Amino acid sequence: MQAILGQSVFDGGLGFPLMVVHKDALEHNVATMAAFVRDHGMELAPHAKTHLSPEISALQLEAGAWGLTVANTRQAEVVRGFGAGRIMVANQIVDPAGLAWAAGELARDPGFEFLSFVDSEAGVDILARHAGPRPFQVLAELGHEGGRAGCRTLDELLKVVAYAQETPGVELAGIAGYEGALKTEEEVRSYLGALQEAVEYIRVKSPILTVGGSQWFDVIGRELVATQARILLRSGAYVTHDDGYYRERTPFNRIEGELRPALEVWGHVLSTPEPGLAVIGMGKRDAPYDEGLPIPRRGGVTITKMQDQHTVVRADGLRPGDLLAFGISHPCTAFDKWRVLPLVDRDYRVVGTITTNF
Repeated sequence: MQAILGQSVFDGGLGFPLMVVHKDALEHNVATMAAFVRDHGMELAPHAKTHLSPEISALQLEAGAWGLTVANTRQAEVVRGFGAGRIMVANQIVDPAGLAWAAGELARDPGFEFLSFVDSEAGVDILARHAGPRPFQVLAELGHEGGRAGCRTLDELLKVVAYAQETPGVELAGIAGYEGALKTEEEVRSYLGALQEAVEYIRVKSPILTVGGSQWFDVIGRELVATQARILLRSGAYVTHDDGYYRERTPFNRIEGELRPALEVWGHVLSTPEPGLAVIGMGKRDAPYDEGLPIPRRGGVTITKMQDQHTVVRADGLRPGDLLAFGISHPCTAFDKWRVLPLVDRDYRVVGTITTNF
C-alpha cells in the first residue's frame, strides 16, 4: 500500500471490496475521549480488542491513555509488542500459558504494570499457582444479575477480596465492573453505586475502580466524580464510532460533543439480475453484521440480505461496475476482517495505513 500513498483509493491501485479509515474522524475521536476523561477526573485505558492496531494504539497512548485494555493474554502479548507498559486484562485469566507469559514479563521488566480480574477464590488460587517473583495485581469484579462474569452480591465480592488479600502471589489493586449490558440509566446508576460501596470496603491504598463500555460514560463521569479511587475507563468502540449501533447509543446524544464514524466499506455492483435488485461484491467477510447490517451511504439503497461474499440490495438505477459506500455498525467486529486498511483524507487520498494483529 506504500506505493499508492498520496493517490486516491479510486485510482485503480487498490482492489475492492475495501474498508477505509478516515483520518480526520479517527483523530477527532481520540482527542474527544482524551478530553472527556481529563475533564471528569478519570483516566482512559482504551479497550484495544476493538482494533488490535499498533498505529491506533500509539494515537491513544500519545493522547494520554493510562495504558491499554485487552480481553485475554494473547491480546496482551500483542499490545505488549506495541510497546504498552501498562496492560489491563478485563477478564478472568485461567490459561497456564498466558499466566506464564505474564509472570515472565513482570519478572523481566520491573516497570511493567499488569492487571486482571478475579471473581472467585478458585480464580485467585489459579493466579497464585502461576505467580513469579512479582505478585499478580488483581481487581475484584462485581457483576450484576443477567450480566457476564463478576460476583453477584457485595458479600460474595468481599469474600473474594479478603481471600485475595490473604493469598501470597496475588495483590489486590481495586474493584472492577462492566455496565455496558445494562439497559437504563437508573440501572447504571444503581450498579455504579454498588461499585462505589465496594471500594469503600476494601483496604487498599489508592484503589483503582475500573468500568468500561461506550454507552454510559457520561453517567460514569457524573456518578463517580467524588469517588475516592482512581477511575480507569475502558471504552473501546469510541475510537472509530459507527453509523449504527453506537451512533444510536453514544452518550454524545445526551451531552455536548460528538464522535464521528471513521470506518467505511466500498464494494462494486457485480450484477443486476432483476429490476430494482443488485448484488454487491461485499459481504460478511468484509463488514460486521452482528449488531446491525451495514448502512448504505447512497439514498434509495436498502440491504435485503448479507452473505459471505455478497450483499443483496434493492435500488433503482444501479449498473455493474458502480461503486457503493457503506457505513458500518459495531466497530469491534469490523477490524478483525482486515489486516491492512488505507488511512484516507477527506478526498480519499491514502495518507497512511492501519494494520491489525488479530
